[in-house]
Amino acid sequence: MIKVGQIGLGYWGPNLARVLNQTSRCEFVACCDLDLARLEKITRQYPALKAYRKPEQLLEADIDAVVISTPIATHYELAREALHRGKHVFVEKPLTDNTSRARELADLAKVVDRTLMTGHTFVYSPAVVKVKELIDSGYLGELRSLSFSRVNLGLYRKDVDVVWDLAVHDISILLYWLDELPVRACSFGRSCVQRAKRDVAYLWFQFASGPIASCEVSWLSPQKMRRTCVVGSERMVVYDDTDPSEKVKIYDRGVTLRPPESFGEFQLTYRMGDMLAPNLSATEPLLIEIEHFINCIETGEKPRTDGKFGADVVAAIEMADSFRWQPEERPAIEHLVGIPGGEK
Repeated sequence: MIKVGQIGLGYWGPNLARVLNQTSRCEFVACCDLDLARLEKITRQYPALKAYRKPEQLLEADIDAVVISTPIATHYELAREALHRGKHVFVEKPLTDNTSRARELADLAKVVDRTLMTGHTFVYSPAVVKVKELIDSGYLGELRSLSFSRVNLGLYRKDVDVVWDLAVHDISILLYWLDELPVRACSFGRSCVQRAKRDVAYLWFQFASGPIASCEVSWLSPQKMRRTCVVGSERMVVYDDTDPSEKVKIYDRGVTLRPPESFGEFQLTYRMGDMLAPNLSATEPLLIEIEHFINCIETGEKPRTDGKFGADVVAAIEMADSFRWQPEERPAIEHLVGIPGGEK
């Protein structure tokens, strides 16, 4: 059985530890954190765990794979060291804090022949997988636009801004659904509470196959929202992750442009059909994700969110960030639209 150790027991770490302990697909044997209080707490919950204060101590232990759930700035060094030591590596999202480092890790995993997987949990959600099936089957028709809203009051983070915290989720879903990188992107946001970190932001993406996508993220909203609308030429889908019973709703609705029968204006016809909510598995996405990681180690299968996928998500964020407008600035119009040398 695969022996797994975990580095990092902060905000998200205990959730990963719970699932690692829950699954029968691996043996959760060791954990590591710089904070002694966290180590004492986790070993009270799971007494069989061996606890380490330093990552290098855990990497020297008798483990086959490591799960890294530390601050983003530490992902690259820890993952690289683990791969060099022959460990299979699972890294929480995002893979790294820049594209070149992410691509380097993906290449290194191939060289050492080890599994590298990025923890984009939403890609393993039954609801997200269902929407992917609807898109790929052509059931929605020609894909036209996608809009994401992921807002809440907090939780503020010290290490990253709202884009690297929240938008990374929606971008991973977007790239999984479309299976392509954007050709153009832009963003703007505002730092309202923490001076150097955006807590409200908007991102836009354009894809070569035609669709456009928008992403709204905020730590300053009175209500929690996790809602996505996918518009196709034949049908539309709303994915609401906060809905307890009907996370995916398929609408047989749309607009048809009919040529005029005689001289005059073109006519629009609005189709207002039924709504269908498909039955979805209730299995926790985090459990699906971890068991997928273990299965890839055992079979050699490429993870759905492998190192390349993780690097593509980082690349999309950096593409939008490279055309960032701050409201207090007076930008050239090409920066607003995110097109270098665009028409004025």
